[in-house]
Parts: sequence; structure tokens; C-alpha cells
Amino acid sequence: MRVQGLGSVLRKATIRGGILASRVQNGLTDSSLSSSPWKFRMLSSLPATNFHNGGKRDDEKWAGRGPFVAAGAISFSFAASSFTTAIAKERPSSEFIPKDLVLYQYEACPFCNKVKAFLDYHDLPYKIVEVNPISKKEIKWSDYKKVPVLMVDGKQLNDSSAIINQLDSQIHPNKGRLSTDAEEEEKWRRWVDEHLVHVLSPNIYRSASEALESFDYITTHGNFTTLERLTGKYVGAAAMYFVSKKLKKKHNITDERASLYEAANTWVEALNNRLFMGGSKPNLADLAVFGVLRPIRYLQSGRDMVANTNIGAWYSRMEEAVGGTSGVKD
Repeated sequence: MRVQGLGSVLRKATIRGGILASRVQNGLTDSSLSSSPWKFRMLSSLPATNFHNGGKRDDEKWAGRGPFVAAGAISFSFAASSFTTAIAKERPSSEFIPKDLVLYQYEACPFCNKVKAFLDYHDLPYKIVEVNPISKKEIKWSDYKKVPVLMVDGKQLNDSSAIINQLDSQIHPNKGRLSTDAEEEEKWRRWVDEHLVHVLSPNIYRSASEALESFDYITTHGNFTTLERLTGKYVGAAAMYFVSKKLKKKHNITDERASLYEAANTWVEALNNRLFMGGSKPNLADLAVFGVLRPIRYLQSGRDMVANTNIGAWYSRMEEAVGGTSGVKD
């Protein structure tokens, strides 16, 4: 199965003077969905949001520019009174914290954002290496050519779900849960990988303007050369606009927004009036849903999702719980 990606699109566009080939080579994927027909895996993510300085966005320059707005521009329908206690990051015991964490990522990748949500929530310091999707020179040393890749004290971990599983076991060696809780958590983590991610691409690239806005962000915040940035913004947006139509058909989606709203409300219903799936604090399912949705929150699709579903309150609680990033750009 061929998986198409931004790196291949830009590579062909650059070499051939902007002429986009109909087929591209294997691209930017996360192998947790290696059996999935979802193409353009990295591009199916939406522009990532960066939270610094206590959780505030650092991309204020996007305020008022279509789907890219500052965090304060769109408020969530959330009442502070829903908190019974203040939410703090869940930092593990120091004896179990890895000494050196390095995350190789694409800023806009939903799978990378899953891993970052886990790291940030547990307040684990880590270095971020932004990978160039064309040359991938930052991971030339690795036989595994996908992201995310997490180096844990010199040991390489691949695949977002596998990374989270292994790291969670390391920092919580004595973690005990009821079997029903574990089953529910795993069920919804699978739902994220097998369903939720499939509705993102048709929404972010629903129109030409949304596709262009998305690539404007991706190429601005990713690790690209000037030529790649200029080429990728327009060629990539055009390519993904048409690819998203094929994905829509492939996944039997008749209305992009309706599918996104249904997914959001399905998650809220699963919470069953709990603050989080994990009860009083987020569990791995909460972090997975949040990580995947975080990149889309400040796009038009994300604003529409919050305005037309009941997910806003939970999302705000997750922003508070996860807080600012504990990662530092290398």
C-alpha cells in the first residue's frame, strides 16, 4: 500500500519546477495506522497549536486571518465552576523520569501531537527536533523513516501509540487500574486511530481556501527551505484539496462537518458527565483525543466543531490539565 506525503509532493514539485505528479513515493506516516488506507498521513493533520507561557498560544500573528486565530479570539463554552478542584500536571516520581528525551517530529503531525500531549501532561522535559519532510536529514541515522521518533536515554522508540505505551509503563511501573477502566481506555484509544483521524483530512482541506490556510501554517512552522516553503504552500494545498475528495469518498463521508461533529459528540457522550474519561484526571484516551484534535482547534473546522458540538468544555479542561509545553526546540 502506498502512503502519500508532503515530502514527496514538495520533492517532485521542486525538482520538476512545480509540476505535481499524480503519484508520490512513501511519505510522512505514523505506523500505528500502517494498515490504514489514509493517504497523506502527515498532511491529514491540521496546523499544530503551540502552548507556551502557561498555555497561551505563541502565534498571535494569525489573529483575524481566516481559520487561524489567537486563543483568546474564540472562547470555549466552559464554566469554571465545573472544576471541583484545581487541575495540576501529573509529574511522575523522579526516580522513574528519563534523563534524556528527544522527540523527532513534524509540527503539524497529529501523531506527534499525541506524544507531545503525553509528555506535556506528565511535565517530562524533552528536546524537539523538527524534521525536514523533504530530505529527512535529521533522521538519516535511523532505519525508521517516519515520525514521531522518541529517543529515551539513547533508546529509540517508534510509533505514537507504542511510544506512549512504553513510556507510560516506564514512568508508572506500579500503575494499577480496574480492568473495566483499562478496557474503556484502550477502546477509545483505538477509536482515535481507527476513526477520529479519518474525519480530519476531509475537513481541513474541505475548500481551496481552507487548504491554502492550512499549508500556509504548515510551511511557516515546519522545517523547510525557502524554495520548499514557497513551492509547498501552493502545490501542497492544491494537491491535498483534490486528495481530500478521494478520502471523503473512500471513507464514505457525505458531509465533512457532520462527520466531525458526530465524532466530537460521540466522544462527549462517552465521557458520561465525567470531567475526563479518566474521571477526575485525564487518562491515555483523553490525551490521545486531545493530542489529535489540538492541531485543528484554531482552524475553521476546529472553531466550527466547538461552536456546533458539546466538546468545548472538555477541551478547555484538557488545555488546563496539559498546560504549557515542557519541550524545548533543539
